[in-house]
Amino acid sequence: MPYRIIVALSQRMLHLLEGNRVIRSYPIAIGKILTQSPVGEYRIVNKVPHPGGPFGVFWMGLSRPHYGIHGTNNPASIGHAVSHGCIRMYNEDVLSLARLVPIGTRVTIRP
Repeated sequence: MPYRIIVALSQRMLHLLEGNRVIRSYPIAIGKILTQSPVGEYRIVNKVPHPGGPFGVFWMGLSRPHYGIHGTNNPASIGHAVSHGCIRMYNEDVLSLARLVPIGTRVTIRP
């Protein structure tokens, strides 16, 4: 897999790497104190356009059930710790990312 994703929770940024080089970085919203985003190594297991509701225009499910990287119907939330643990992105950013990364892409979530 040429691409991998690193989610830096403390920076509230998602970095897309090609090899070991960061090629894109996106601002994100992360889990709030009671529902923190899970630190660890995961993979993208599914991709769903137009999931509806609070998930914005696109959902990419992680290998940890019930967690994913998705868009939002509340763009003002980006940059904040407000989700139930998912990684939330601007809709245009999640579409850009989803076009590049295939199912199976490695996702590292770190503090």
